[in-house]
Amino acid sequence: MRQPPKRRSDDGFTLMELMVVLAIMGVLIGILVARGPVHSVGLQTRAAAGALAQALRAARAQAIDRSETVTVAIDPVHRVFAADRGPVQHFAASMDVAVLPPALPGPNDTRLIRFSPDGSASGGEILLGAGKRRLSITVEWLTGRVQVADAP
Repeated sequence: MRQPPKRRSDDGFTLMELMVVLAIMGVLIGILVARGPVHSVGLQTRAAAGALAQALRAARAQAIDRSETVTVAIDPVHRVFAADRGPVQHFAASMDVAVLPPALPGPNDTRLIRFSPDGSASGGEILLGAGKRRLSITVEWLTGRVQVADAP
């Protein structure tokens, strides 16, 4: 007895199916590119607070190491800060910056936090915020300790 001829199975995809998949991928990539990079206000605020806290801690360490006073200048109007002999760093344009006493007044709108060779500081509090996220960077005057915390 003779068996009927076997039909070839249709494995793989047709050209039309591949074209549809490529078109869908193209639309999705176009949407992502048009939207731009993903920004998080909370992460941006946290990064700015971390950069400022690091600059303050480095200034304290330099003051102790060099046995000389080191100053960090913060300009809340122009949204910049810098330590002695350090680069000027910028906050995001959308970020609110406020420097509270006992930070020392400096030239123009600048506020100063000074670290002494014994590790103490003039003290002060810096408030950073963007959107609903608010952070407080405090510098204790007696110990020069720098802390970052959520602001009320």
